[in-house]
Order: sequence, then structure tokens, then C-alpha cells
Amino acid sequence: MEFPENGTMRSWRSRWHKWIMRLLKETHNHFLFHLPPRKGLTHWLRTRLFNGITIDEEHLEILRRLPSNAIRVYTIKHKSYFEQLFYHTRYPKLKVPPPELGFGMRPWLLQPLARILRSLLAHLHWLLSRYQWLDPYSTGYWHQELLNGRAAVLPLVERRGFYRRFVKAKTDPLRFLIDLQKTTDRPVFLIPHLMFFSKHPEPAYLRLRDFFLGTEQRPGLIRRMLILLRSPSKVFVEISQPLDLRQFIESAARSENNPEYQALMLRRQLIMQHNRHRQSITGPVIKSHEEFKESILSNQRLRQFMNQYSESRKQSLLEVRRQSDTYLNEIAAKYNHFYVSWAARGVGRLLNTMYDGVVVDREGLQRVKAMSRKGPLILVPCHKSHMDYIILSTVLYNHNMPAPHIAAGKNLSFWPLGHFFRAVGAFFIRRSFSGAVVYSKVFAEYIFKLLEEGFNIELFIEGGRSRSGKLLMPKLGLITMLLNAYKEGACEDMIFAPVFIGYDQVLEETAYLQEVIGGQKEPENISQVIRARRYLKRRHGKIYINFHTPISLTELLQENKSSLEPMSAKEQNALCRNLGWRVINAIDQVSVITPHALVASAALNCSSLRFTSQELMQIVQNYLAFLNSQHARLTDTLMVDPLRACEQALENYVQRKMIELPAGERHLPADMAQYLLPPGQRLKLEYYKNNCVAHFVPAAFTASAILAKDAFQFSSVDLHDCYRLLQDFFKYEFAFDQSSPPERLVRKSIKSFIDDAVLIPHPTLPDTYQITSAGFRKMKLFARFLLTYLESYWVVLHFFKETPRCETGVKDRIKKIQALGRSMLKQHELTLPESLSKINYDNGISFFTSHGVKGAENSEVIEDYEHKIRSFMNMIKQ
Repeated sequence: MEFPENGTMRSWRSRWHKWIMRLLKETHNHFLFHLPPRKGLTHWLRTRLFNGITIDEEHLEILRRLPSNAIRVYTIKHKSYFEQLFYHTRYPKLKVPPPELGFGMRPWLLQPLARILRSLLAHLHWLLSRYQWLDPYSTGYWHQELLNGRAAVLPLVERRGFYRRFVKAKTDPLRFLIDLQKTTDRPVFLIPHLMFFSKHPEPAYLRLRDFFLGTEQRPGLIRRMLILLRSPSKVFVEISQPLDLRQFIESAARSENNPEYQALMLRRQLIMQHNRHRQSITGPVIKSHEEFKESILSNQRLRQFMNQYSESRKQSLLEVRRQSDTYLNEIAAKYNHFYVSWAARGVGRLLNTMYDGVVVDREGLQRVKAMSRKGPLILVPCHKSHMDYIILSTVLYNHNMPAPHIAAGKNLSFWPLGHFFRAVGAFFIRRSFSGAVVYSKVFAEYIFKLLEEGFNIELFIEGGRSRSGKLLMPKLGLITMLLNAYKEGACEDMIFAPVFIGYDQVLEETAYLQEVIGGQKEPENISQVIRARRYLKRRHGKIYINFHTPISLTELLQENKSSLEPMSAKEQNALCRNLGWRVINAIDQVSVITPHALVASAALNCSSLRFTSQELMQIVQNYLAFLNSQHARLTDTLMVDPLRACEQALENYVQRKMIELPAGERHLPADMAQYLLPPGQRLKLEYYKNNCVAHFVPAAFTASAILAKDAFQFSSVDLHDCYRLLQDFFKYEFAFDQSSPPERLVRKSIKSFIDDAVLIPHPTLPDTYQITSAGFRKMKLFARFLLTYLESYWVVLHFFKETPRCETGVKDRIKKIQALGRSMLKQHELTLPESLSKINYDNGISFFTSHGVKGAENSEVIEDYEHKIRSFMNMIKQ
């Protein structure tokens, strides 16, 4: 039997359903995940509020480089409507796709009323008609919106998020994205975004105000607004490396094909990437000095060592512990981020006062920054000045990286600056560990702890400041300790970052001159700091900082198919030496050629005692042609207008009285006035010449080998033996790249000589070349880079020739060699005052003693070297 009311009810329900669907525009996909349109008063207020937050252009380029058809999901670690609104508001102005959606984020207070009502109606209708909750995943809402090109924000960590996924079995957004990538040809990219309200590291313990206002790293609403209103420039955004979801699925499928497990691993990887990126900027959690010290002194390795040492030396265990505690106090830094931030401001003002600017290799710095997320950085700069300590830390801090812990000489721990240096990250090391067994072990444990905590370390591989201007030979003691700490599991990876720091003018040039000619080094003290105020009265040119591509220790070992654990001591020492030389060569490769270095080289290598500006610039042009052919790094001024840059450097040298323009020449036209070099200033110019000498060494060796042939036609094969001879002869002077054999370096130099018309290839004979008429003079300009060292070694050889082995002790030997050098210069047996260098003498002694020359008894060997040196000097001076 049919009841009329049933038909009426069905008809009423049908009409009601059609009316509802018309209101809903024929779809139930009405959710509040959309952000409101960018217009109106609220948008204007958000624009004003977010205006002070910075995001660097290189980070935006990461987003712009993504494929145009990519599905973009911006990940943030914690759910934050503030961050979502910032990206939504700022990105359109920056020409970057803004996030229109948010997974699990419903900013309903900002939604238009019509959208809220339509969403409520859609949910209610779905519930009444389907008897289940409306799900944006099952209805295809997320699938459709993402394929339509809308970007979305995805928080990785939410309150009760894991509970909903694990217990309630709600859809995991990452699982959905994995399934989406498997069904579409368009790439899905997950791009981690991080917003920073402070560069300070996480505190070990929360303060009372942190419970109410949130921490500086994750502030609450009130603290966040206060920061934006008072110091908006403190807030900045960084973008981490995008994750290609297709590549992740392919790599994950090799070990696990379960999508749920893949989603879990994906979330872990993204959270780890967020954490590592954040730590690469703020640094690790800062523990109190007492807690840090206790964790070192109480660790199992050190306790076991102290027990064994106490038993073997018949010494009280308490006395050994007391020594360890004293040594750790002597060594350890007391890092304080407030000191670091204030020091960065002070150093910034100081640099603006003393220098014309700091030129930073931002691209190289970004590579270093990216690699720092894999493990602690070992920053290895060259060491030319005391300014190196503060400049690198300031540059890193200003570019959103933590200031490193710096291995400083114990001589810098003087009162009162020692306390300040410790607070900004300096830890102090003795020049020698000889006989200090307990000290050595405590220092090794301190290094281990720094790496284990994740601190970056800065060390100077040359051991001390270079008084000669060129790189010194690597000192490997600290590198050995770092390798041992890595071997014992202090960190998963260790990233070595070679850094070049160069100056147009070093502050210590006068002190270096005194030390090079044999004077004693003045110990660092407070009076030096007080006297340093005179440097504030004038400018000292520019500072240049370049970063080589970082070297991952883990990747280096994988390339060599080796591991530290099974290595013998001999093999590990070989690895340490190779790593040290690789770092030194890397610093040389990124060193910058300055106008001051070129002018100093041209002035010292000029064969005449007097020269005009035009003659000097002609030599500079020859050197520049070679450097450009070798793709050497030049300063921006040399690249834009090299002639003007070198003229300004010449004027600067004249003002500093390192190059003289005699009074009688000053009224002459600029192209006719003749300059001369005061003998007492040549050693200072030698310092700046040595700043670039490494780039000219292959050309100098090749030119010398060509000149030694004493023929206008030669084959490149004929040069290799002479090149190897010079390479061995000057192995204590220059850091040679072991990966570049002499054959390759000769070939590169010959190519540059051909490009500059110094040589021409033989028309018929292969690998044969002829010297041009102008080429002979130009080759001598390159060979003269070696003349200073040849004269220095000539003095050392004369000393050995005249002195029996038993007559002079090691301490008196250098003084007698210096006296001999001064005498030979007066008697015109030497022509270059800059050859009277204590540093060159020391290197000459090292070479000759290692090659069988110990005294007058070794006459045959001495005669052989005497003949070789005389031949090269005569050839270059002719």
C-alpha cells in the first residue's frame, strides 16, 4: 500500500536538496583552508605589519628556479597562522607564488561571512545526507586545488597531530601528497620555510618570562608583536633546499614500499632538515660553563685516562684531577651570545671607520651555510692579521650564521681582553704540547665535546700570522685532533671550509717588517690595544673574504673508499697531510688579486731602479693578461677599470712613502715623472707582492725553465725536468697542488704565453715553440718573482760553505746568516734588500739541511747548488 505522504516527503527532500546544491554551487568542496583575498583594510594592516621582515634574494631564487608546473607545498615546523599570512601577503610582491591554502589551518576569523556560511551549510548537508563528516581528501578537494596550481602551507608538528593520524586514523597530508605524486606527472616539491625572531641559540633552561611570553626562538603572540613593533629588522625568513617528492619516493621504495611508512620517513626527514637549518643559524643549545666543564671532566674516556696516568706516574688521582680542571679553565671558551651580538655591532662600526668596505663572496658563503647542515663546520682561513679573528665571526653573524669557537694562541688571553675573547667564542691553545700529557688529553676532550655539541670551529692552519704575505706551510696538530674526534664518533660528518681573507693594507705591516729583518716579536698586551687607536685616524682600503667549496670529510673518505676506523697511524697521518695541503691549495685558489699586490709586484720586478707610471702600468698589464688567462679572481675595481685601480694603489703607496716621487720629479708631467723604491721600504712591498705570488709561481717556473734552455726554440717536454727541480728547490716556500703535475702546469703557462704573444707555436713541428722578440723581456718579468728567494738561498748556501758543521749552534746560526746577508748586500753581491728576510733564511736552512748540506764538509753538494743558483740569478738579471 502506498502512502501519499511518502511521495510528498521525497519530493520535498528532492527540492530541498536541489535548493541547497544551488546555494553550494553544485559542490560540497567549501572549506575554510583558503586564505582571504589580498584587499581591504586587513590586507593593508598585514602589509604594514610584515614590511620590516626580511628575506634575502638568494632564498627567493630557490623558489623561482622551481619548474613552472611544479606543485608547491611550503612546510613550516609548527602550526602558525602568522607565518602563513606573511607568505600569503609578501610573496605576490616578490613575484613568488603565494600559499593560498593551509593543510589543517582554518583562519575562520579572516574569512568572508559568505564563505563561512557556505562551508557550514556544506558540512551540515553532507552530514545529514551521508551520515558522515565532510572530508577534504575523499571529496577530491585537495587533489583539485593543488592541481589547479595553488600553493599550500603544511605544518609538520601540531598539537594532537600524531594522535589524529595514529589513533584516529585521519588522513596524513604527507601520505596524501605521496599518493598524489604517484598519480601525476607534475613534480611535487616540499619547500621548508623557517622564520626567525632571534639569532640567539636555544637556552638550556627557560626563564620565568619564557613561560608566559614564549622563548626568543618561538615567541608567543605578545612577544612576537613587541619584536615586530620595536625591532622588525630582527625578524627574517630563510628557505631550505626543496625536497623533490618523486626522487624521495624512488629512493624510499628501495628499502620500504609501504606508503604509510614512507610518509613517516618523509616527515622525519623534513623535521630533521628544519632542525639542522635552524641550528646552522642559531647554533646548538648553550649550556652553562659549569655544566659544559663537568660533562668533559666526568666522561668515561678522560676518567679512564686519569686513573691510568695516576697509576703510571705514581701521582695522586686528586692531583691529576686538579691539573685537568686547571687546564680546562685555561683552555675553555665561555660563549655568551649577548657578547657576540654586541661585538658584531661594535666591529661593524669599527670596520666602517677603518676600511672602505668588506667584500664578501656571498655565493661561496651560501654554499658553506648549506653544507653546515650536514655537520659542524671547521672554518680554516688564512692568517694575515689579528683582524682575522673578529672579521670572520662578524661576517658569519651578520649573514645569519653562529659565531664559531676560535682556536686562539694562549698569548691572546691577556687581561682584560682575554675574558672578552672567551665570551665571543675564543678558546686558547699552547704553541707546543711537548711534555704536557694531561694538557694534551684535556684539550682533545674539549675538541671532542665541541664537535659533539655541534659547535663550528675556526682554526688557522698556518699556526700563526704570515709575516711574509704568502701562505705558510700547514701545521697539522689540530687537524689530527679533529680527525681523532671524528674517528671516535663525535659527529656524523665534519665540513672543512677553506677561507681567504685579504687586505689592501694590513695594520701590522711595520711590526712584520721588524720581525722579518730579525727583530723580536712584541708580546700581546693591553698597551698594544691602547696604541692601536692611531689606526682609527685613516682608512686602510678594503677587506676581501672568499669561500672555497667546503670539503666533507665523510664524502672525502667515500671517494677514497676508506674509513678512519681501520686506518693505521701511518695511513691516518697521510690522510691528515693530504687534507692539510688540500685546504692550503683551496685557500690559494680563492685568493683575490688586489691592485696593491699587482703594483707592488710590478715595482719590485722592474729591472731599472727608476720607472715612470707608464712603465709600471705596462708591467701590470702583462701580469693582468696572464691572470685573466688563468681565470684568477680579481677585485671588482680591477675588473671594472684596472688602470685606474692600479693608479690609485700607486698613489696610496706614495702617500705611505713606500714608493717615492722625488721632489725634482713632481713638477713633470705624470707620464714623465720617475718613481723610485726606498731600500728600507722594499720589504714592505715584498709583503704585498707575496699576497699574489702563488698565482705567478707556475709562470715563473716555466719562464725560468725556458730561459735556462738559452735557445729561441724549444719543446715543452724539455722544460719538465727544470720545472721539477725548481718545485723541489722551493718546496718550503710555496704550497704546490699535488693534483696538478708539472706537465699540466707547464702546458697551461705556455698557453697563456701564446695568448699574450710571448711565444708562438712552431708552424710545422708539434709541441715546439719559439720566443718572440718582445717575449724574452716579458718572460724575465715572470722569472723575477723567484729572484728574491734565490738571493736569500744564496746567502744561506754561502754560510754553509764557509762554516764547518760543528762551529755554530742552531740558535746562533740564523743571526750569523743575517749578518752575512747584510755584508753581501753592502758588497753588492746581492741586489735586492728584500732578500734579507729571516723567513726566507729559515726556509733555505730547512731545504739545504734536508738535502745533505750541514756545513763546509759537504763541499760537493754545496758546489752543485752554488752552480745552479748562480746560473738562475745571472739568467734573470741579464
